[in-house]
Amino acid sequence: MYIRFPLSLRNVEDLLHERGIDVSHESVRFWWQRFGLLFAAEIRKKRVERMRSWPQWRWHLDEMFVKINGERHYLWRAVDHEGEVLESFVTKTRDKKAALKFLKKTMRRHGRPHVLVTDQLRSYGAAMKDIGNADKQETGRWMNNRAENSHLPFRRRERAMLRFRRMRSLQMFASVHASVFNHFNSERSLTSRANFKMNRAAALAEWRGLCAA
Repeated sequence: MYIRFPLSLRNVEDLLHERGIDVSHESVRFWWQRFGLLFAAEIRKKRVERMRSWPQWRWHLDEMFVKINGERHYLWRAVDHEGEVLESFVTKTRDKKAALKFLKKTMRRHGRPHVLVTDQLRSYGAAMKDIGNADKQETGRWMNNRAENSHLPFRRRERAMLRFRRMRSLQMFASVHASVFNHFNSERSLTSRANFKMNRAAALAEWRGLCAA
């Protein structure tokens, strides 16, 4: 519940208490730090294997500002054309070096797309020249709305958690949250109610299988 929904640790503690389970919020913190990474890694492994078997059409890249102890950091995120979060990467700067490291990490795991949609940040263009992808970059007004909209679930979580205190905890949570969000996310407006219910039931059954393993 803590990873999937925009809840704080104490919200989860209260919900479990209502169901007759008496645990401390610190126990909830320990559980997600212990098992969240394991679940996210298993989900990511299955999805990467499935995605690499198909050509990557279009990626949307964007960076968002995140405050850590009052200091500005940058959370770089890559999203595919269906809105699935591919990679999350935290840096202190948003220069060419940070963009290059982010691109290399994402492409090493997911392959190379046909098109890369970005904003007007020059760091993207400089990094893509180094890896030979400059001809695949596209920029334009409203073209990157897919990435901008994908930030919203993370922003809701950030408010519920009262922000972050360390880069390491931000990187860990961003990676886990992206995998869990991908697992349960379904475009309700693009499918019928019957298909949505079937996909949701399949995702929940796979999640229970992960928890029972």
